[in-house]
Amino acid sequence: MTKVWDGFIRGFHWLLVIGIAVLYFSGEEGWLDLHFVVGYLLLALMMTRIVWGFIGSETAKLRGLFHSPKHIVRALKSKSRHVGHNPAGSIMVLLFFVLIFIQLISGLMTTDDILMEGPLVSYISYELAELAGDIHHFNIDLLLIAIVFHVAAIVIYRIKGVNLLKSLITGKSTIDAPAPKMKRGGLAYGIFILLAVLILFFWGQEPLSAVL
Repeated sequence: MTKVWDGFIRGFHWLLVIGIAVLYFSGEEGWLDLHFVVGYLLLALMMTRIVWGFIGSETAKLRGLFHSPKHIVRALKSKSRHVGHNPAGSIMVLLFFVLIFIQLISGLMTTDDILMEGPLVSYISYELAELAGDIHHFNIDLLLIAIVFHVAAIVIYRIKGVNLLKSLITGKSTIDAPAPKMKRGGLAYGIFILLAVLILFFWGQEPLSAVL
């Protein structure tokens, strides 16, 4: 067994799954205080992932997500396995990053014109806040569609005998390849906690107190 994912990358994936689910249902049910708190935590998590993409393990590096179209097509046709994300899978990861950041940033600029408003609303025009709200509501549908495709890809790989979920739980793979350079995920979790505390301190005290 070869270790391919460090502790933070594995935790990041599952925290993201839980966070997006709570974010969606809290928004649908109108639980806006919880919606904002979870949004702030996800923002801290995504910011940590970007930082870890520069200083983290080899398979966490952001540079490993960018490939030429030729390599992507070759990966789609090939049956060989890759250490970390293969070139085709990297496209989905980058798409998720873009959609999630759009969702989070647009939420910071969104208001319901009644009780709640994002912390950036006071710095922008009403028209821009309206646009951000439209983007926020439209983008979540795109994110859900991307999630459906992602789950479908996992199922297809499982049918082919590749258990992607297991490697994201154990961090290990049966792939026969040299082990990538790993770093302990504790540092990344420390960064996440620090960013979460700072964001909640400056922006999230009111919704956090209402949730607690």
